[in-house]
Amino acid sequence: MANQFRTNKADEEIEPIAKVEVAPDLDEKVEIPKNFFTQLFTEGVVSKQTATDFFPFIIFIAFLGMIYIANRHLAENNIRDIDKLGKEVKELSWDFKTLKADLMLKSTQTEVAAEVDTLGLIEPNDPPKKIVITVGEFK
Repeated sequence: MANQFRTNKADEEIEPIAKVEVAPDLDEKVEIPKNFFTQLFTEGVVSKQTATDFFPFIIFIAFLGMIYIANRHLAENNIRDIDKLGKEVKELSWDFKTLKADLMLKSTQTEVAAEVDTLGLIEPNDPPKKIVITVGEFK
């Protein structure tokens, strides 16, 4: 007879349930304080049916709240990235200006003459001369 529905109540063994004795002072019904929220939920303004009817709407509002929070986090991360990139651009701009100033200093005639002096080259003292070629001279 295992795994079958029993149709006869006599087949079932009924165990007696032990009675729990309650103290006489706790036997009284506890009074709920009368305020706005208790009246709202106990006197039928919000019933089980209306709560289940509004459940999809509540889930939709919760979903919109999660999207709002996620959007806020993404916006804050973007702002942090923009600030980080702005600082990096400023630093690279300072490096560029420093290197440009060094290059301008090293490309002056006196600095170039001092650098090539170690190679044995000397700076000419007389001005350059113009070379003139006539038509018949170059063949």
